[in-house]
Amino acid sequence: MYAPTELEKPVTVQTLRKMKADGEKFITVALYDAPMAAMAQKTGVEAVLVGDSLGMTVLGYDSTIPVTMEQMIYHVEAVARGNKKSLIMGDMPFMTYATPELALTNATRIMQAGAHMVKIEGGAWLAETVRMLTDRGIPVCAHLGLTPQSVHKLGGYRVQGRDEDRAGEILDDAAQLDEAGADLLVLECVPAALAKRITDAVSLPTIGIGAGRETDAQVLVINDILGLTEQPPKFSKNFLQEAGNIPGALRKYAEDVKNGVFPEDSHTFY
Repeated sequence: MYAPTELEKPVTVQTLRKMKADGEKFITVALYDAPMAAMAQKTGVEAVLVGDSLGMTVLGYDSTIPVTMEQMIYHVEAVARGNKKSLIMGDMPFMTYATPELALTNATRIMQAGAHMVKIEGGAWLAETVRMLTDRGIPVCAHLGLTPQSVHKLGGYRVQGRDEDRAGEILDDAAQLDEAGADLLVLECVPAALAKRITDAVSLPTIGIGAGRETDAQVLVINDILGLTEQPPKFSKNFLQEAGNIPGALRKYAEDVKNGVFPEDSHTFY
């Protein structure tokens, strides 16, 4: 059984690819400040996401759409100051990567703020952007399924890929982003069977949130882990309630993911 310990050395993209090849799950947490970032590396968290979810969890917006580049840079810099070993992913805000050229300009700013990788939401239309960024040395995490920046187009925060046509589209998107050179892939709110199909089909590691336990990794927002969300989503769990303190909650989350205990059926869409 896995018992979380402090990371011994910095985590890289190659570290995570090797973990996928070895069948070892890795841990991801979305967080936004230096103290939590410092704690993450001490509790075995291999990757941290400075997500535009901060718009809702920290800034009080009702979606991620109002989040600006300046806000993202502020929080990436804070996380980078606190964490020297976990791989840091920085979200690209709404419409900051609408064209490959715009994406390159803004991804440069996120990387210079201290991120090791940028994350962008969308399907095959982003393949050219992924190629431009990765060809220039900027690692990319893609994001499929429920993409919160498209919430108005999707008609709300809904599970994606439940019918075969939409599932096929997401699977094809994943293949094209993999071929374009994306380094990681977040799958959010998709049926567990679809997440497994994608994870088995692509070479890059997959990170699930509301996507079952067959992905290569899991990600949760720190607010959900600590029970700070007033109306927590189905796929989340309050680990603080069980662990009793914040370091213990992070360790329990990491332990349960590594040992295949979390997510449970109750956190999964079918």
